[in-house]
Amino acid sequence: MALVTDLINLNLTDSTPKIIAEYIWIGGSGMDLRSKARTLSGPVDDPKKLPKWNYDGSSTGQAPGEDSEVILYPQAIFKDPFRRGNNILVMCDAYTPAGEPIPTNKRCAAAKIFSNQEVEKEVPWYGIEQEYTLLQREINWPLGWPQGGFPGPQGPYYCGIGADKAFGRDIVDAHYKACLYAGINISGINGEVMPGQWEFQVGPAVGISAGDELWVARYILERITEIAGVVVSFDPKPIPGDWNGAGAHTNYSTKSMREEGGYEVIKKAIAKMGLRHKEHIAAYGDGNERRLTGRHETADINSFSWGVANRGASIRVGRDTEKEGKGYFEDRRPASNMDPYVVTSMIAETTILWNKS
Repeated sequence: MALVTDLINLNLTDSTPKIIAEYIWIGGSGMDLRSKARTLSGPVDDPKKLPKWNYDGSSTGQAPGEDSEVILYPQAIFKDPFRRGNNILVMCDAYTPAGEPIPTNKRCAAAKIFSNQEVEKEVPWYGIEQEYTLLQREINWPLGWPQGGFPGPQGPYYCGIGADKAFGRDIVDAHYKACLYAGINISGINGEVMPGQWEFQVGPAVGISAGDELWVARYILERITEIAGVVVSFDPKPIPGDWNGAGAHTNYSTKSMREEGGYEVIKKAIAKMGLRHKEHIAAYGDGNERRLTGRHETADINSFSWGVANRGASIRVGRDTEKEGKGYFEDRRPASNMDPYVVTSMIAETTILWNKS
C-alpha cells in the first residue's frame, strides 16, 4: 500500500505529459496570498500561453456577492518546488470581467511605470531584504521563546548559531533551496536581531520582476511554514518593547547611478525622495509607525534623513558607493508587510519621472 508521502512525490512525467499549474494571487487584505491549481495539457514556459482563470472575489474581499467573478491574468512562471517535475507556480494579477484592474491589483499600475521609456532606459535594479518572524501556532508567540515569557536580551541572535540562539533554521534553509529551485533570484539569508526572526534577500532583480519574485518567495515561505506547523508573520513590530521590528529594506540603483559619476545622481535622487517622504511613508506598509521610532536601527517616521553607513537614517549609502563614486542606496523605511509592486515602482517614479515643478 502506497503512503501519502509516496503519492505526493509521484513523478508524473513517467505516465503523462500533463502538468499542474498553481495560480497565485493576492487577496483583499493586500497581504493574504491565495492559490488554486489546474491541469494543463503539457509544459508551458511563457505566461502569455497560459489561460486566464477566474475565482470568487466575494470570498476574498474583492467583489460583491451579486457580481463576484474576478479574472486572473498569468504574469510570471516559476518552477514548482513542491510538486517538482514540469509543474509550475504562476504569479497572477486580478481584473474585472471587463478587463479593468480591481482596486487591490497593484501590479498593473507598477507595470505601467516600469514600461515607461524613461524608466526602461535606466534599467532599475532592486534588492529587497525581507524580514519575517516565525511564530508558534498554538500561542502566537515567537519560535524559541518560552511560553508566556521572554528570552535573553538581543545581542547573540543576529546571525547566531546554536540551539539557544537560532530557532527555525530548518524552515529557513528549506525556503532558501526551494526559492533557488523555483528560479527566484534569492541572494542570501540570515538570522535577525530578534530571536525567531529571519531575513531573506531577493535580487538583484530588474523592474517588475522584483515584485513578482518577492511575492512568490513569500508564497513559498507560507507553504513551507504550513507544512512545518509554524506561522509566519510579516508584522513590522510583532513584539512591543525593546525588540527590533521587521522591515523590507529596499536597495536600488539605476544605470546612471552604476556608471561613472553615479554618486551625484544618487544624491539628487535621495533629495527627491526626501521631498516625497510623506507619500512614501503612506505607501510603505501598515503599522510602520510602531517600527519607525528612531530606535532599533530605524529613523523616526516623521523625519527624513540619509547618511553614509548610517543604519539609523531613512536612506543609507554604503561606504563602497561613496568610495567608488557610483553604486546604489538602501531605503530603510519600507515595512516587512509592504507591497513590493508599490514600493519598487514608487521609488522609480520618484527618482526618474517625478519633477517637483
